[in-house]
Amino acid sequence: MDVEQKYNIRNPAVKRLMREACELSKPTDEYFARPLEDNLFEWHFTVHGPPTSEYEGGVYHGRILLPTEYPMKPPNIILLTPNGRFETHKKICLSITGYHPETWQPSWSIRTALLALIAFMSSPGNGAIGSLEYTPEERRVLAMKSRNWECNECGKVVNLLSTSKCEPLTEEESNLINRIALKAEDVRLSQGIESQSKEIGREEENVPGDFSRQSGNQIPRASLPLNETQELVESSENNNLTALMWFVIAAIVLIIARRLFLL
Repeated sequence: MDVEQKYNIRNPAVKRLMREACELSKPTDEYFARPLEDNLFEWHFTVHGPPTSEYEGGVYHGRILLPTEYPMKPPNIILLTPNGRFETHKKICLSITGYHPETWQPSWSIRTALLALIAFMSSPGNGAIGSLEYTPEERRVLAMKSRNWECNECGKVVNLLSTSKCEPLTEEESNLINRIALKAEDVRLSQGIESQSKEIGREEENVPGDFSRQSGNQIPRASLPLNETQELVESSENNNLTALMWFVIAAIVLIIARRLFLL
């Protein structure tokens, strides 16, 4: 691809992508990425599944769609290899993709996005856009099948990775991976708390009346039958009427006594 003839090499996005293409030109044992021959803003990538997970041994291929405002705006990532974690041929929702531009940092790169993707694969989907909830066994089967998967553009993807170790993580990349891991753990904790809250709610629903929210032997007013409530109201009215009658009688007696005294 003749970049100088097709693109303005003074454009910040073009300059940045040309530099990253040079940096990522050599495949590693964890990832490989390169732009298409006729489109600098679309890349194909290949990553190894994260070790000690149901994706271990798997080789996953996908596309990276970069905006013309890159790196000020994040890329979109699409998986092409069936994997059981993300839907294929659909943009996936991650903190480093176009679904969350508010969390994207211009200092991040395609390498950063690939490392984040590898780290994020073993986290729960939790209904995110483009996520799947396959069983671990199903994902292991797909991981083994992925080694025979071929891309129309790139060929057999298992041959795209090498045995060369990738460069050590930078401090910023390490922080990003840690944030992703912590975010996944927070999701697991919130799911556990939510599950416990629902269980407590179900137990309270099985308690008669409102005793689950009352203490002592106090009878909630709302739990009294309608006829008992009416009797209480009528009894209260009778008591008020009796008191009024006694007040009138006392007043009459007082008036009579006063007249007798004056005589």
